[in-house]
Amino acid sequence: QVQLVESGGGLVQAGGSLRLSCAASGRTFLMGWFRQAPGKERECVAAISFFTRTTRYADSVKGRFTISRDNAKNTLYLQMNSLKPEDTAVYFCAATKSSPLGVVVSTTPDVYDYWGQGTQVTVSS
Repeated sequence: QVQLVESGGGLVQAGGSLRLSCAASGRTFLMGWFRQAPGKERECVAAISFFTRTTRYADSVKGRFTISRDNAKNTLYLQMNSLKPEDTAVYFCAATKSSPLGVVVSTTPDVYDYWGQGTQVTVSS
């Protein structure tokens, strides 16, 4: 069982930046960042493949957020710039334990086997 631990959340003013990190206790394959705001469904913010570093972003964060990973350190990152109040949510890191056949990158929660406990991001106006 791989453990995922997120860090880097906090309170920031609109227009500011935060960098989230997710440390995995073992090797993982597909990885992604999800978020969930009160009363809303969990949505995928960004996802990344293992080998090719193929990425995918939600339309709402394109051009503002950047997902990256360091496979040698088993760590996932999310650089968030130009933050908006609507970015306020709990952010979760997710990972798969294998490389699903035919899937390079995924924004579907059901694909992921491991989840972190979440880190709160609050953007004030």
